[in-house]
Amino acid sequence: MNANQTALITGASTGLGAEFARLFARDKYNLVLVARTGPKLAELADELRQEHGITVKTIPLDLGLPQASQNLFEETQRAGIDVDVLVNNAGYGRSGNFADIPLEESYGQIQLNITALTLLTRLYLGPMLERRSGSIMNVASTAAFQPGPLMAVYYATKAYVLSFSEALANELRKTDIRVTCFCPGATLTEFHKRAQTENARLFKQLAPMDAKTVAEDGYRALMTGKTVAISGFKNWLVAESVRFAPRKMVTAISRWVAEPVR
Repeated sequence: MNANQTALITGASTGLGAEFARLFARDKYNLVLVARTGPKLAELADELRQEHGITVKTIPLDLGLPQASQNLFEETQRAGIDVDVLVNNAGYGRSGNFADIPLEESYGQIQLNITALTLLTRLYLGPMLERRSGSIMNVASTAAFQPGPLMAVYYATKAYVLSFSEALANELRKTDIRVTCFCPGATLTEFHKRAQTENARLFKQLAPMDAKTVAEDGYRALMTGKTVAISGFKNWLVAESVRFAPRKMVTAISRWVAEPVR
């Protein structure tokens, strides 16, 4: 763990992104923090500078917008920042029947969860290959392992992240660049508020994990070079079991945990 290295974290203002930032700061990485909310980013940056004496650059930016990924890359290039670790954490979901969700919400999930993640990976991979070192963590979800009625687009985007990351890790196997796909399960963050899943059975009855514990699992997986990591034994068991169950049963169970309860 090199004190001179820099980690760029998207979706860094709250939840897992903020916890990842604290873990990198603890190990003396300099940081580039990216999120839509500037004030929260600035507050976190001040905290990390004071506690750990590191350099923190904040970039308020909505990565769901066209050209945002390219703009982010160009800004770090102009600032002379070599990104040694890229953490593609930004993403969101929306609960409801696909036909009832506004088209812009479905498009927004694809744009952020897939397009921005893919573009940032490609943009920062080039300099990593030139330097012959680097690490990339793409945050997927246990949603990647099965279809997700009532969150159909979100689950599908996370399946893409898992497939893309595993393929990329294989392509880079003979280099010094590591790719980790991190798959948390239900986690207590602000994600569920934006997704409107506060009343889903998954959150009301099935004991989500806390963000700090989940982030530590992801950080450890990245540092040890795991290609795919699932946070929590129960989540791992569920993700593995779907490979052996009938697909209709898997889809029915997935819908059951997503349904709202009182």
